[in-house]
Amino acid sequence: MAVERKLIKEHKRRVLVREFLHRETERAGFGGAEIQRNPMGTRINLIAERPGFVIGRRGATIKKLTTDLQERFALDNPQIEVTEDTNPSLNPQIMAQKLAEALERGWHFRRAGHSTLRRIMDSGARGCLIRIAGKLTGGRSRSEKFLEGHIKFCGETALVFMNRGYAVAKKKLGTIGVTVAIMNANARLPDEVTIAGGVATGGAPVATAPVAAPALAPAPAPAVSQTEGEDMPPAPVEGPHRKKYHGKSLTDVAGIGKAKAAALIEAGFTDIDALLEASVQELAEVAGIGPKLAQKIKDELTKGA
Repeated sequence: MAVERKLIKEHKRRVLVREFLHRETERAGFGGAEIQRNPMGTRINLIAERPGFVIGRRGATIKKLTTDLQERFALDNPQIEVTEDTNPSLNPQIMAQKLAEALERGWHFRRAGHSTLRRIMDSGARGCLIRIAGKLTGGRSRSEKFLEGHIKFCGETALVFMNRGYAVAKKKLGTIGVTVAIMNANARLPDEVTIAGGVATGGAPVATAPVAAPALAPAPAPAVSQTEGEDMPPAPVEGPHRKKYHGKSLTDVAGIGKAKAAALIEAGFTDIDALLEASVQELAEVAGIGPKLAQKIKDELTKGA
């Protein structure tokens, strides 16, 4: 039992060290701490939103932290390295602390929860779960959840890709616990499979269906050559409405001005034939046209000359 007791004692001391660092660096935006033992002593990588508050003036604060860790927890030669969190919106501990501070300032819990959730998701998280528990609106305790995106509650995916943070908001009615769980933006879920190169996992080539020969397209009509100095014959015109608007621009149609013509051209209706082939619904979807004007254009184009 000596080994088991030693492991339990070591893990208990690490939990106490993290809680101590959390209390002492709360103003700096504590984002977590990684504790590693090496032959030179104990290395502590402290993540903070504002590293300047942890270091202090001329390093006074961080020296005091090092001395307290050595005296209180009997750490061998503790060395603290402070790292700034490049994206604090994806750090669950920092966001849980910010949400707790918002509740202490008097924010309504739903407004604070939705605001924090939106900030986390806008930063690129794949999923987020926020749970607020305590006396939220009265003397009876209850809990509220705010979630969006992919959330995993158990299994290896939850252990590897879900990061969690916890903070406490102290209010007049009592304390409110805030839990924030964020799925890493680079998380790869088990059902996301990529097949590259057309080769199966075992190395055997994947059988591919024979490609059918493309159907022969009908031969195009022979082009009519144009002799120098001669004009091309006009295209055949069919129907009275086509005769009426043959060779004219979009602005010659009643109801279409320069602005409307520019919008139609941008949408792909470059000539009268394109307007004739389009439906009323397609014309109505063009910016600035609308269903009424689209129907008027179609009536104008389709009526007799």
